[in-house]
Amino acid sequence: MIHLAKVTPERSRFLLGLVGAGIQASRTPPMHEREGGEQGFRLSYQTIDLERLGIGPEALPELLVSAERMGFAGLNITHPCKQAIIPHLDELSADAAALGAVNTVVLRNGRRFGHNTDWWGFSESFKRGLPGAGLDSVVQLGAGGAGTAVAHALMTLGVRELILSDRDRSRAEDVAAALNDRFARFETHRVRVSEDLAAEMAAADGLVHCTPTGMDKYPGQPLPAELLRPELWVAEIVYFPLETALLRAARRIGCRTLDGGGMAVFQAVEAFRLFTGMKPDHERMLRYFVELGSEAKEATT
Repeated sequence: MIHLAKVTPERSRFLLGLVGAGIQASRTPPMHEREGGEQGFRLSYQTIDLERLGIGPEALPELLVSAERMGFAGLNITHPCKQAIIPHLDELSADAAALGAVNTVVLRNGRRFGHNTDWWGFSESFKRGLPGAGLDSVVQLGAGGAGTAVAHALMTLGVRELILSDRDRSRAEDVAAALNDRFARFETHRVRVSEDLAAEMAAADGLVHCTPTGMDKYPGQPLPAELLRPELWVAEIVYFPLETALLRAARRIGCRTLDGGGMAVFQAVEAFRLFTGMKPDHERMLRYFVELGSEAKEATT
């Protein structure tokens, strides 16, 4: 069951938050606040940065209680808490339960409802940013909370063979097994774990990157640049910076690319609806996301 708030004269203000580590540069808070203002109500969105507070996911129970006591309507959840938050929730949406990852928590009437809007966010971004992209064989790096959602999205988009590569092989195997079970009705669409990344990259139509590598906090490239080739499309979920080292290398040789901005916006579009009960203007949120990026660039030059 989807639990939505409704904007009424009694509830014309919303207090929201983002829980994660190293999130000070996130564009999510101002994006939500701006859309709330455009919709005609007040929305205050706070960052709860575990890194700055010197705590880890083990503090989630205390943070949830505090958010409830302070009147938060909901929380967005990001790395490294998307899976750790689940035991502390009362109910999960079908998507969140299937994916085993939550990025949106609605707090309502003393109960905590977990949702996953990441998979829909990636799917919407992919359809708009890489129309006509080949989907016969796709390599995905990373099978954590966000990676699980992206893998689900890729299967709904029609990928015939999805190859998962993760430093934790058992985690990738668990995700592959769950996806194969969930999409068993599509006999020709399968998920497997990487055995030879170089060979798989040489035969793939596309690459999706779903690890923190490339973020300002975790600089670098998730795989050797020589594994890229011009015929490959490359999609990224990291959006700060918007152009990661991986995307730079891919664009340099002529690959079609998709940055992480679209996923960031579209997951926020659905989260906003869940938090407030109001349908946001996704085009307006996309424009504001781009504006925020331009402002950030100007501030550092």
